[in-house]
Amino acid sequence: MQDCTEVTGIVLKADSIGEYDRRVVLLTKEKGKITAFARGAKRPNSRLMAATGPFTFGTFRIFEGSSSYGLREASVLNYFEELRNDFVGAYYGIYFLELCDYCTRENNDEKEILKLLYQSLRALQHPGLDRALVRSIFELKLIVLNGEFAGMPEGAYEDATHYAVDFIEKTPVERLYTFTLCPSAMKELGQIASKYRREHLPGQFKSLEVLKTL
Repeated sequence: MQDCTEVTGIVLKADSIGEYDRRVVLLTKEKGKITAFARGAKRPNSRLMAATGPFTFGTFRIFEGSSSYGLREASVLNYFEELRNDFVGAYYGIYFLELCDYCTRENNDEKEILKLLYQSLRALQHPGLDRALVRSIFELKLIVLNGEFAGMPEGAYEDATHYAVDFIEKTPVERLYTFTLCPSAMKELGQIASKYRREHLPGQFKSLEVLKTL
């Protein structure tokens, strides 16, 4: 039996392979983004069935194969069940997963991005936080953590918007979601976040197209 390594992370996406297997993409604290195959995960009695769905956060026991990792066991710490069962919230969450999948790499130090993703999924479940604001904060902080943030763009913006951008840039992930904005400043922040996202994370995101219709 191959030696196993334990990693902590979130399932970014999962695809079916054949009749019973799954290929999962994990964002992990120890190894960055990795792909692992979960043999038999789609069988009704498999312990890996629930643990290999998107949003699942926990510890995963993996072993290294000839060209990829295999997933042997998982211990789930958070399914984000409330988010999964909320149609709009789920699409915001899927969008966050897609962005992280786009900008992370294997064997990179992605601990801060993993932390950002986890805290942002929690924020989406908070009834007192506007999800459009959560999205703008997430997009800007992700760009900051990628080292591509260029500061406040040129233009006339409200003082509250300047404060929010500065706060997002400099504040640790754990304290990000501790403020709200008036509608006009939130609109400006959304415009800034969207501008930088188009420039620095220019991929095609299916979930974003759905969000535009909601």
